[in-house]
Amino acid sequence: MEKTGRQRVSLVGEVFESLIIAVILALIIRLFIFQFFVIPSESMKPTLLVNDRIVVAKFSYYFSEPQRGEMIVFKYPRDPKRAFVKRLVALEGETVALQDSVLYINGEPVPEPYLPEGLDFADFGPVQVPEGHLFMLGDNRNNSDDSRVWGFLQDDLLIGKLVAIYWPIDRIGVAR
Repeated sequence: MEKTGRQRVSLVGEVFESLIIAVILALIIRLFIFQFFVIPSESMKPTLLVNDRIVVAKFSYYFSEPQRGEMIVFKYPRDPKRAFVKRLVALEGETVALQDSVLYINGEPVPEPYLPEGLDFADFGPVQVPEGHLFMLGDNRNNSDDSRVWGFLQDDLLIGKLVAIYWPIDRIGVAR
């Protein structure tokens, strides 16, 4: 049976409507729910490697506060058009120091099981994190442009919490 002109127009309209809905849903997901990034540097090595593809939950801090130890993607304070990923190590009001390659918060050593064994890095601080700010460090402490360089991170620059690595295949998993 041959399709009439009216049926073809209806089919084109349905396809167009489906495409519009798909684009709108994709925009909503990207703006409010998830965003995808590629790791460009070794600053989070060995946790994240160059060219790892990651998923970031943008909604994560709508319902809860950032927690120490989380890997967070944020707008780089010196150039907000760029996105950075670092680990949150100190919250507002806390005093942070690095001494003899150990992280101290409020004078107490903090275990960092995600760091490679034997990592040796320079002393820093102590400094107190001001209200509305966070202190971020890369896991590769000797090769990381982080809060030791550019200062405290304003919490309004947060994009979201890193939740998973989705590429390459052999590294797929939940971020820790």
